[in-house]
Amino acid sequence: MEKIVPIIDIPYNTIAPRVVVCGDPGRAEKIASRLDDVQVVAKSREYWTFNGKYKGVPVTVSSHGVGAAGAHVSFEGLILGGAKVIIRVGTCGTMQPDMPQGALIIATAACREEGVTAQLIPQSYPAVASYDVVQLMLDAAKQTDAWVRAGIICTGGIFYKGLLPTNNRLMADAGCLAFENEAAMLFVTCSLKGVKAGCISAADGPCFEFVGSEEFNHYPEVMAKAIEDEITIALESIIRVEI
Repeated sequence: MEKIVPIIDIPYNTIAPRVVVCGDPGRAEKIASRLDDVQVVAKSREYWTFNGKYKGVPVTVSSHGVGAAGAHVSFEGLILGGAKVIIRVGTCGTMQPDMPQGALIIATAACREEGVTAQLIPQSYPAVASYDVVQLMLDAAKQTDAWVRAGIICTGGIFYKGLLPTNNRLMADAGCLAFENEAAMLFVTCSLKGVKAGCISAADGPCFEFVGSEEFNHYPEVMAKAIEDEITIALESIIRVEI
């Protein structure tokens, strides 16, 4: 009987060592459409996984849903399945006023504000991207006309602000570029497992806490181009990572 990784339902030893992940299953399908010889590995809950080849190199694409806890299930499962490098392709809210809508942020590290990684390792342990993955993404970004910046981002556990204050404005004052929900989980999980990791995110506007969710404007045309650019950067990078 074939052994299956829990929850994400991928059979062991059936995925490529190079994996691109994203939150949205629909975006996973979009990324997979860039590949040749695409095969559906599994569609379980929010976890949709595809195998294919990009420029002749085997690549797996998988969705992890929204939030650190669910993403942790994905990342651990993909590593059990054979992942050796994982790059997240996501969206984020900007935390700096000079960053335009559609900007691409390559995370060098992430503040651990999501509340999940603290259950794995003490808070003093950093959430950092793999240096070579970051450098490859920066190199690939030069082949696009995208607005790109690299730096520290903040990973939080919420999307909409509640009654309690967050550390978002403090982190913005400290120079954090953007806010999202999964990068710190990816970096910590991969560091603990000896797997390389990277994250690139397209900015769909200021962090909600800074402008209010009611004023949010998605600008679909701007975001569509930004997402296509970040997919290109991720795919061009991941096939060049040494594993």
